[in-house]
Amino acid sequence: AKAFAEVTDIDGYVLTKLDGTSKGGVIIGIVNKTKLPIKYIGTGEKITDLQKFNAKDFVDAIFE
Repeated sequence: AKAFAEVTDIDGYVLTKLDGTSKGGVIIGIVNKTKLPIKYIGTGEKITDLQKFNAKDFVDAIFE
């Protein structure tokens, strides 16, 4: 992830596919290495399921 971020012009992440059993914890390590923020999070299949990332809500969901 760090090498990819170094050679591309990205400024953050969109985390998707969190409507199933996935908790998305792997993104914590990626964000720590690249120092890029999570901007949006997707919890379903529709565009309306894409929302601005909220760190507190994300951490709470990991520990549910």
